[in-house]
Amino acid sequence: MEPLLSVAFLLLPLLLVPLALLARRRRSRRTPPLSLLVVAGSGGHTSEILRLLSCLSESYSPRHYVFADSDTMSEAKIHSFEQKRAETFPNSQFTLDRIPRSREVRQSWASSVVTTLYSMLYSLPLTYRRKPDLILCNGPGTCVPVCISALLLGLLGIKRAYIVYVESICRVETLSLSGKILYYFSDYFIVQWPNLKEKYPKSVYLGRIV
Repeated sequence: MEPLLSVAFLLLPLLLVPLALLARRRRSRRTPPLSLLVVAGSGGHTSEILRLLSCLSESYSPRHYVFADSDTMSEAKIHSFEQKRAETFPNSQFTLDRIPRSREVRQSWASSVVTTLYSMLYSLPLTYRRKPDLILCNGPGTCVPVCISALLLGLLGIKRAYIVYVESICRVETLSLSGKILYYFSDYFIVQWPNLKEKYPKSVYLGRIV
């Protein structure tokens, strides 16, 4: 599938979310904006997620960015992206939040459980405060406690958030650890390589989209 067509098809599952939400808000005469929570990550994760965001309309506002407190690059990238976006959408709104990193590179699984639980202590009140309609993430470990927190809020009847997970383009044969976890909990799970679609039938294969 051609990259441009893939980007277009990426919008399909994201468009289903506002349709479902609007059905519940059908009594309102005006279309309300959809609160979007975006989990950014160090390395190429933030660059990939910002490319995806460039396809979305102004209906996805405000955008709440969450990234690890040890991530020194994402904030600058997000500010630059939002600055350019404001040229097209002057009323664009966004926030930035930091939480403890749930897992460092090459960190053991056993210790990751402890650090992820610690990260959830920050993620749960943050997710409760932002109450997003949609969560978009693409693989950084920080997304796991955020998504679990959102699931808990949904189970408690506080706020139901849709989770769209886009596996990173660098994952060709196997899912990332975050992907292996959120494959079972996300509403839409998107992969960019056919091998992953064969191994994980629940996923949606769109070709390369970033």
